[in-house]
Amino acid sequence: MLERAATKILVDEIELSADISLPDPSRGLVLFAHGSGSSRHSPRNRHVADLLNRRAIGTVLTDLLTAEEEARDAETAELRFNIPLLAHRVVAITDWIGREPRLKDLGLGYFGASTGAAAALVAAAERPKLVRAVVSRGGRPDLAGPSLKHVVAPTLFVVGENDSVVLDLNDSAMAQLPAETERRLEVVPGASHLFEERGALDRVAELAGDWFARHLAYFG
Repeated sequence: MLERAATKILVDEIELSADISLPDPSRGLVLFAHGSGSSRHSPRNRHVADLLNRRAIGTVLTDLLTAEEEARDAETAELRFNIPLLAHRVVAITDWIGREPRLKDLGLGYFGASTGAAAALVAAAERPKLVRAVVSRGGRPDLAGPSLKHVVAPTLFVVGENDSVVLDLNDSAMAQLPAETERRLEVVPGASHLFEERGALDRVAELAGDWFARHLAYFG
């Protein structure tokens, strides 16, 4: 059985819309951090979330920007690169999850895409006792800066084979994680930055599902 719910999360006196999908039972919970002008309606992230749900992993897809901020960002592209702002909101949503009776006892992971991956890594560094795993899809982990040195959660970097610039950035970011932090880089053959090629996004979901299934566990 899969329970779906739409809700509002209050962060700094603003409301962020969120869609929660919770299988019964759940093997864990994944918070999606969108980036680069995306939102909880991202068809790519929703596809990954649906496949995670089939593996009994709950998902929280939430907007990191308000409707007004998204409209401004669509014109200026300024907020999608405001990693401190995005990370702050990921942390606030994480804390909200920690107060929710039905969610707080689920092992928590982050799935970050594009600049959202940087926000997820910064948030993981700020909440090391809460975040049990991170997956970056075509991410910009380099934008997490000094926070990379404080990420202790096992981190999987997934990059398309034809996304050479981002591949180099991910390789460099991996090297900045603490020596004891588990990390892996997976390159999806024939895939570009958006994983639009046939089967590419399914491969991302499979890799993410395996990573989360390994590192998230129900402990309530």
